[in-house]
Amino acid sequence: MAVKKDNVGQMWHDWFMTNAFAVEKRLQGFFRVLPHDPRCKLCHAPFHGIGGMVVGALYGRKQSTLNPHFCNVCEDFAKKFPGGAEVEMSMLFVDVRGSTALSEQMTSMEFQKLINRFYVESTRAVAEEDGLVEKLAGDAVAAFWGAGFAGPDYTARTIRAAQNILKIMNRQKIPVGIGVHAGVAFFGAMGSEDGLINISAIGDEVNTAARLASKAAAGEIIVSENALAKARFAGDELEVRRLELKGISEPVTVRVMHA
Repeated sequence: MAVKKDNVGQMWHDWFMTNAFAVEKRLQGFFRVLPHDPRCKLCHAPFHGIGGMVVGALYGRKQSTLNPHFCNVCEDFAKKFPGGAEVEMSMLFVDVRGSTALSEQMTSMEFQKLINRFYVESTRAVAEEDGLVEKLAGDAVAAFWGAGFAGPDYTARTIRAAQNILKIMNRQKIPVGIGVHAGVAFFGAMGSEDGLINISAIGDEVNTAARLASKAAAGEIIVSENALAKARFAGDELEVRRLELKGISEPVTVRVMHA
């Protein structure tokens, strides 16, 4: 498909907000009848069994590295149409608290197993709420949500994912702090001309989400007022804090959740 350069931004916007380019409509019915689950939540392409073999061989579809509930069409789209657009989204950052001290109390193998459990359980909770994992880095996980993937209640689902992560980590005895925010960010494919592509979200609002997470103590979720409003979550019973965040001149009002 030939696309003019000035149309790429609009395509990215439509893709993220409405899933307009996920799959040709004629294929959705065909994918739906192929066995068996699990399958892509957007286009219904199966990942395993005979159905998975068919869509893999004929259409090159497989599980996305961003979210195992989706197929790799997003990555293919990014390679074909590098660029992006400013979109409404919600963001979640979760960090292991005191990871340096934890590593000093364990062997390197024990610490590796702890971080791996953190990655596995956090990304599973993100995937269950139809978020996209942006990165796994050190002792942190970052993810984002949009209407095209998670539906109109995507911000509420971000908060729910944060609550689920905190509950799981408490059971696993892994201390984490979480930040949740919503706003406009640049979403798209960034990389090099030699083909290295990364689908990412960047901008001031993303930085704000990361800073909220950095202020969360172990066992806390810090949620911005904007995220609560987008999620239609009153939060009147939640603790209120005024935080000084780097790069923001005025203190930011947030709410604090606990497991």
